[in-house]
Amino acid sequence: MNNLNRPYNIAHTKQETIPVAKTFLSGVFMWMFLALSITAVTSYLFATTPSLLNMLINPETGSMSGTGWIVMLAPLGLVLLMAMGYQRLSASSLVLIFVVYSILMGASLSFIFLIYTGASIAKTFLITSAMFGVMAVVGYTTKTDLSKFGSIMFMGLIGIIIASVINMFMRSEMMDYIISFIGVLVFTGLTAYDVQKLKRIGASVTGETENARKLTIMGALTLYLDFINLFLFLLRFFGNRR
Repeated sequence: MNNLNRPYNIAHTKQETIPVAKTFLSGVFMWMFLALSITAVTSYLFATTPSLLNMLINPETGSMSGTGWIVMLAPLGLVLLMAMGYQRLSASSLVLIFVVYSILMGASLSFIFLIYTGASIAKTFLITSAMFGVMAVVGYTTKTDLSKFGSIMFMGLIGIIIASVINMFMRSEMMDYIISFIGVLVFTGLTAYDVQKLKRIGASVTGETENARKLTIMGALTLYLDFINLFLFLLRFFGNRR
């Protein structure tokens, strides 16, 4: 009798994991979109409010203020805090840090409104959304294992970081465009890889547990970073300077 019931049980289990994976990914994308919205609103407010912008830039010298440097560097510290403190932090703490991170990123990205026109920023955002959406669908629907592809993209990311540090001293415009081009390729690929990885994680999640909520926030952070970096690299090609 047990052998007769076995095929049904396996099929029933597979049917149950699909909705769970979809629910998990829905939560991931919800938090990602919420974070992007917070960042966009904060960025616009800082760029259009002189009193807020003067907190980041010294109005007399035009250079970055102490607060400006804190705002620029703090997001990196918060990402490290979330990654390294994942086991110790509660889901509520991760949510709070993620929201604060989104606000600080918005403040730091307000500088792009001083460099590029609003129309070109909006155009680049739409292009980024389209590319991100296509690659997210590819990552979710493809049957191909993207693990090796993800490793290649990660090596490309390391190369971008090293090249960017070197170019800080070289100040080569050509090198900057090459880095941007590779950056677009890397984060386009990472979007598909990360969505597939999160789909697999979602299939293994069981119910609304504390760990599931933590995984949701960390997944949202991953896709948020993919989107923001893809947007910034594309902005170097489609952004019209003031």
